[in-house]
Amino acid sequence: MTTKPRFGIMTAPMQTDYASLRQVWREADALPAIEHAWLFDHLLPIAGELDGPVFEGWTLLSALAAHTERLRLGLLVTSNRFRPPAMLAKIAATVDVVSGGRLDFGLGVGSRPSHPLARREYEAHGLPYLETADAVGRFAEACTVIRKLWTEDKPFDFAGRHLQLTGAFGNPKPVQRPHPPFMIGGRARATLRVVAEHADLWNIPGGDIADAVERSAMLDGYCAEIGRDPAEITRSIHLPVSYDQPGLTRTAIGQALEAGFSHVVLGLPAPYPAGAARWVADELIAKAG
Repeated sequence: MTTKPRFGIMTAPMQTDYASLRQVWREADALPAIEHAWLFDHLLPIAGELDGPVFEGWTLLSALAAHTERLRLGLLVTSNRFRPPAMLAKIAATVDVVSGGRLDFGLGVGSRPSHPLARREYEAHGLPYLETADAVGRFAEACTVIRKLWTEDKPFDFAGRHLQLTGAFGNPKPVQRPHPPFMIGGRARATLRVVAEHADLWNIPGGDIADAVERSAMLDGYCAEIGRDPAEITRSIHLPVSYDQPGLTRTAIGQALEAGFSHVVLGLPAPYPAGAARWVADELIAKAG
């Protein structure tokens, strides 16, 4: 059985303003062809003017949740390096309540601190630099802790290698039961092992479809190792949109669908043209295949 593709948009909340972002999301909310919408999680711009505006993702997501009624929504993806996991669980549960149960919980290890534009985010905000092995270990424990906070009915202690919690408890719970779907992003082998154990959806940046296919097969192997059916994990891909050359984007969509990626996130660059969401629905989604 072929899975019906689900299309969405991603609006990076940098080099733009709140009114423009809200307009695109409200327009998308009225178009059934667009089923989900995403922001990213960076504290400083990663493109364009390096001292330009960039909004904090979860705060903005909650505001946009209150201005929409239908779209699934989330961050593609939250950096586990930025916030303590128990705090993140509280933030995300709040957004799920505000949205009426529409959150897809996007989470990842976090941008590679070795990347200059990502590394400066940590130094600028007084955040600790975590080596990759430590960051991946913390990420795996974060997935466990967040799920427990959303599902446990009584306070609990958690004694991990990286995380220690005493009397942890989440209330209110998310609207979605047992919890919002976990969307885990990344392509590294260590991350894919966490995806196999915890994810409901897995996202990879597009651009190199052969690499995406290879990583998807690798994920299948890790699922087999732990006895999980790989079909339980929806394959998601982020594809950049070209307003001037929509044919390139349509070709990329077709390749992704053929490769088994049924959840497609179309990244819209700012500034957004008038009627951007309608253009996506008419020129990209309707003509995809």
